[in-house]
Amino acid sequence: QVQLVESGGGSVQAGGSLRLSCTLSGSTLNYCIAWFRQAPGKEREGVASTHIGGGSSYYDDSVQGRFTISRDNAKNTLYLQADSLKPEDTAMYYCAAFGSYSASHCTSLSKEKYNYWGQGTQVTVSS
Repeated sequence: QVQLVESGGGSVQAGGSLRLSCTLSGSTLNYCIAWFRQAPGKEREGVASTHIGGGSSYYDDSVQGRFTISRDNAKNTLYLQADSLKPEDTAMYYCAAFGSYSASHCTSLSKEKYNYWGQGTQVTVSS
């Protein structure tokens, strides 16, 4: 099993940036990792995904070109760099994972596929 802990959320003005962190512990190999977000009254939606071992990253159209995934394997940490933030990016952001040996499975941003979740970190963007 893997445990996920998010950090790095906060309050910024529109156009600002935040870097969210997702630190993994326990069994940290062979997982697809994704960032999701959920605004009040809305469904949880996938933002970006990748394989913890490396390879391509995939982004929802709403954040393409503004958000970037990176990783520090020595720290077992995945980052989500969020730039050019908009008020509509305001949400609780969650890190999630499911086991996979193949990075080809990590294109999914369907929350039903992910069975490990962190507690979330709040991002608030003011206009």
